[in-house]
Amino acid sequence: MRDLKYLGAYTIPIATAVALGSRGWLTFSAVLVAFIIIPLAEILIGKDTANLSEDQLKSKKHDHLFDLMLYLNAPIVFGLLYWTFKNVSTIDYSVVEMIGIASCTGILLATNAINVAHELGHRKGMFERTLSKTLLMPCLYMHFYIEHNFGHHFNVGTPEDGATAKYNQTVYAFWVFSVIKQYINAWKKQKELLNASGSRFYSFKNDMAWYVVLQLLYLSIVCYFFSVQVLIFAIVVGIMSFLFLETINYIEHYGLRRLKTSSGRYERVQKIHSWNSNHSLGRIVLYELTRHSDHHFKSSKKYQLLDCFEESPQLPFGYPASILLSMLPPLWFKIMNSRVPDRMKIQQKL
Repeated sequence: MRDLKYLGAYTIPIATAVALGSRGWLTFSAVLVAFIIIPLAEILIGKDTANLSEDQLKSKKHDHLFDLMLYLNAPIVFGLLYWTFKNVSTIDYSVVEMIGIASCTGILLATNAINVAHELGHRKGMFERTLSKTLLMPCLYMHFYIEHNFGHHFNVGTPEDGATAKYNQTVYAFWVFSVIKQYINAWKKQKELLNASGSRFYSFKNDMAWYVVLQLLYLSIVCYFFSVQVLIFAIVVGIMSFLFLETINYIEHYGLRRLKTSSGRYERVQKIHSWNSNHSLGRIVLYELTRHSDHHFKSSKKYQLLDCFEESPQLPFGYPASILLSMLPPLWFKIMNSRVPDRMKIQQKL
């Protein structure tokens, strides 16, 4: 029964459904759950630093229940998206209610689309990788598949990585930096992959070109079956979702840099190059993304198997509270800057 704890990852979809079936302040249901209820509950429940035993690792590694709980996010996300678009096109929401519905949808796409796509994108199976890209489509961030898997995991903690925030860089400056740099890097990486396979840039094997086409097709379908208003809404919530993702990237790697060795190369990625959190609820809702050091140590390791390491840097709060903290740069710097190792600070200049 303990394995069913990951059903808690459907908390945001349930809260989004409540928002879609309501008016007034309840249209902010997912916002309230993500940034008030969960942070407060994490203070009460506390942390869980326990790792699985060898026997538990063996039994859970091939338990398809954990995979099924990931796969179910696809019909849930797209079902809620359809409901959302239908409501936006037929219900006369007030401006405040529309902001609530958009915020809930953006959070839904970030947690149960992008985050799940991130996990599935590291798998080797064609079905799982295709499902990953499909979930990234409404987030308008399909290039994430290439940049994250072939760029970020190689360049993390270096100036070449668009997903690593610099020391003293605000989250707002990071949004601009990361979104632009990662998109450019994705095209560069795509060209490298095509060259390595002996394929031309202008070929059907150019996945980045397909991502552009598929995302435009998705938006065209939304506009055709609903309205221009819903099209604009779809674009807005897509942007909200990937800015939410980049905020998570911000808190995961803020100020942590890999140093250059005497050979001129960067040191290997170590357990000290990601911020972690063992707050129980955040671990469940985000499918253990918060055990980020182990994820970078072995990216193909399934979420239910990830470990906690004593030497890994720890955030003072869970991910939801840390996201809120990052929105207030002076307070974020006051709390986090002293936690960044001095040897990493001296290499960084804004």
